[in-house]
Amino acid sequence: MTKMQLFDSLPLLRATLAAYKLHGKTIGLVPTMGNLHAGHLALVATARAQCDVVITTIFVNPLQFGPNEDLARYPRSFAADIKNLEQSACDVLYAPTTTEIYPHGTVVHTKISVPELSALHCGYTRPGHFDGVCTVVAKLFNIIQPDKAFFGYKDYQQFHLISTMVSDLQIPLQVYGIATMRESSGLALSSRNVYLSTTDRNNAAALFATLQESALQIMGGEHNFRQIEARASGTLNKVGLKTDYVHICNRSTLHLASIGDTDLIILAAVYAGTTRLIDNIFVQITI
Repeated sequence: MTKMQLFDSLPLLRATLAAYKLHGKTIGLVPTMGNLHAGHLALVATARAQCDVVITTIFVNPLQFGPNEDLARYPRSFAADIKNLEQSACDVLYAPTTTEIYPHGTVVHTKISVPELSALHCGYTRPGHFDGVCTVVAKLFNIIQPDKAFFGYKDYQQFHLISTMVSDLQIPLQVYGIATMRESSGLALSSRNVYLSTTDRNNAAALFATLQESALQIMGGEHNFRQIEARASGTLNKVGLKTDYVHICNRSTLHLASIGDTDLIILAAVYAGTTRLIDNIFVQITI
């Protein structure tokens, strides 16, 4: 088992990172909000395979939660997270305090926004959410200065926004996306799954099944995308979920797909009880 170094102090972390860089070590970063599951650990394993040094961060970022969202009760399991990271051969865990990341508070803190993209899909119903994501991720990139950073595809809009931010700001690192890991029912792994009752969990399994069915309809030749979206939303509502949105998009732009688009992604968000869940599926149309 790797002896993992744990830091909550920025000066000590930077001194350690400087030593790694002095010796030419490549650094891989896995940013998380903790309550780690197998999906997070797959990111660590991918980073381990590609980099000399793997750094995981755990920080529940208040800037990306709205006023009526679940910041106070967001699941935290720090002791278990440490054990899982040690068993996954993580080298460094950086778990800063809110004061260290936002020393002057979140209201007056400089914020980073990716225009247009941040207002689509999840950004429409969670205004300001992606500004919070981009701001904290940019800070972590600046603090750690990794060579590579690893994110799950489950939140594909987030992955796309971070990739765009890195490109636009010319941050010298590579961003990698990793396939979504799922329960046997098809439900995407998520830290928020702990909120689900037995009934909600059973209902939530319909989300990915419905996306798969919509993908089959598209690949079978049906290209009335808005009609497919409406049908999928109706299916989800009938099984006891509350649909936030189902959007068939151009995967490169995340704009709603139109006839002629061939590289697609179906993005969806639903509520199972009071728990908001997201998922997606890639769809390739062969011409």
